[in-house]
Amino acid sequence: MSAGTVVPNGGPGTGDRVGTGGEMVEEGAALLDDLRAAIGRYVVLPSEEILTAVTLWVAASHIQPALQHAPRLAVVGPTKGCGKSRVLDVLHETVSRPMMTVNTSPAVVFRIIGEDPPTLLVDEADTIFGPKAGDKEDLRGLLNAGHQRNRPAWRISGPEHKPTAFPTFAMAALAGIGDLPDTIMDRAVVLRMQKRKPGEKVAPFRSRHSVPELNALRDRLAAWLTPLRGAAHRLVPPMPVEDRAADTWEPLVIVADLAGGHWPAQARAACLAMTRNEVVQDEQTTLKTRLLRDIRRVFEQQGSREALRSQDLLAALVQDAEAPWAEYGTKGLNAYHLANLLRDFGISPANHRFENGRQAKAYARNQFLDAWARYCPDAAQLAPAAEETVPARRVPGKPPTFPSGALPIGPPGGPSGPRPTR
Repeated sequence: MSAGTVVPNGGPGTGDRVGTGGEMVEEGAALLDDLRAAIGRYVVLPSEEILTAVTLWVAASHIQPALQHAPRLAVVGPTKGCGKSRVLDVLHETVSRPMMTVNTSPAVVFRIIGEDPPTLLVDEADTIFGPKAGDKEDLRGLLNAGHQRNRPAWRISGPEHKPTAFPTFAMAALAGIGDLPDTIMDRAVVLRMQKRKPGEKVAPFRSRHSVPELNALRDRLAAWLTPLRGAAHRLVPPMPVEDRAADTWEPLVIVADLAGGHWPAQARAACLAMTRNEVVQDEQTTLKTRLLRDIRRVFEQQGSREALRSQDLLAALVQDAEAPWAEYGTKGLNAYHLANLLRDFGISPANHRFENGRQAKAYARNQFLDAWARYCPDAAQLAPAAEETVPARRVPGKPPTFPSGALPIGPPGGPSGPRPTR
């Protein structure tokens, strides 16, 4: 596929060169090759396409002021020890203006984002979006809104209580256990991390040696791409995907087209492979959420018993004529299928002694409580207490809003603002 066309007239940046041949193409392609090799030394990524995507995402952070969309990088895995934090370590030393937000207050993040925004790196991102998110609601709103330029968050700020627009546009990498909310995943290049196999080796990450090497690559990226921001702003690359996926991947493809060589074709191949994989994942996620809802219904029909035998739970699921479980697999949902579908939620059957003294494999109701609250909260969980004020529902891609007459006073996340309600 050919590189993108350049739209004349303007855009941020100081240079107009574009990777269409000659020295600049060789420089960019070789630099991306070096960056790709360095990333691959420190982390084992699940596929070559994912390694390509991470490389291009890092490079795209150096042209953020020229971009219309700020793609998220969702670094997710089913358990601890999958290399998620190591990915953030490598990103921290290679992206433009990194800002770790593990313990950063939302007020600081709001104020530091400007015309040349930082690259946000959020570890333990699952704590921001779960039922225990608490006072991180402002940060969650920022991450949802900041995918697209010109989506500010309005707050009452300063001693004069003046309405102030805080920019939200910034690239962000978020690492956490389990999938992040759809509003994030739909705007992200998704890295589904796995534990290393016994034969897979990585170079040890040691600050004394690793940081200078990665910082040198970061400086080379800045020297190459900063003068090309004007060209990047005007570049309209042909995309192999459409709609939201095209918005998310366009910055990565722009960098590949600026580099030239094998990178334009490689970037588009990675885009197609990874977006197709997410379509499959979405289908599985939807099915698993349906399973959680149906299991909750079975428990309710059984009087919310402490536990249900695996065979009784399966029989109730399969007997539902409106559910897909009778046709699941080749002969309907079985015990293996059920355990496999629930594994990602940390739910598994165990021996349970029932009132009649008999012991059987069973699913305990309390195992499901966290998953029900996270993935399919019922109306009672969502209903506010009488004295609480509920923020207005967010529209994906829009900044967080507040009900009429309930604008917070003071800086975002500051002590004088209202506490988020749950």
